[in-house]
Amino acid sequence: MDNGEIAVSKALALHLLCTLGLAAGFFAAGIAYNLSLVTDPAQTLSFLLVFETPIVVASYSFVRRDHDRPYWEAVSMALFGLPVGALLNALGAIVLGAPVGPKYWISTIYWSCLMSLFTFVPAVCVFGWSRMDWQRIIANSKPKQATDCLVSLPAQGAIVGAWLGAWPMPLDWEMPWQEWPICVTYGAIAGYIVGMILSTVFVHVMKNHPHVKDD
Repeated sequence: MDNGEIAVSKALALHLLCTLGLAAGFFAAGIAYNLSLVTDPAQTLSFLLVFETPIVVASYSFVRRDHDRPYWEAVSMALFGLPVGALLNALGAIVLGAPVGPKYWISTIYWSCLMSLFTFVPAVCVFGWSRMDWQRIIANSKPKQATDCLVSLPAQGAIVGAWLGAWPMPLDWEMPWQEWPICVTYGAIAGYIVGMILSTVFVHVMKNHPHVKDD
């Protein structure tokens, strides 16, 4: 794994697990407690976090690039990175216009933690705090290695999806799903899933056409 390679089957399995975690969170919230993002965003987001956090941390730590780094160390870094990423996502959302009143604090915290799982935590699991790796995935819009695809494309999808999901919020449709952070969460999840699909495709392409990395 040190060269940034990963089997297509492993990438597909990882993304399927992450998708199933989200599905299980929605299922548990809806079936067991009759909750939804529209009726109770904070509680529903908490269910998503309960199911998605262990899957993301365990799965991405397993595909860490440096296998000289113990598994438990990757896990501990991820758990430390979760609130750091949440803080960054929360600040970014507030700067872009997310509401900051007490009514929204809990929802914003949970949403930011979910976004951290989509964006920040996978990179910490896979790359640790390697300055070179972080510079590469942030500075280069085109992934150069399979593990870059594994981390960056779902993250980019979640960010773009959240941004697009925010567009209906200021419109005067007076629909309940326009409340923060409902439509933003739906957009982020949709973008995250699209990013995971594209990630698997890119890993396959890089595996079968190595020259693509250098184009």
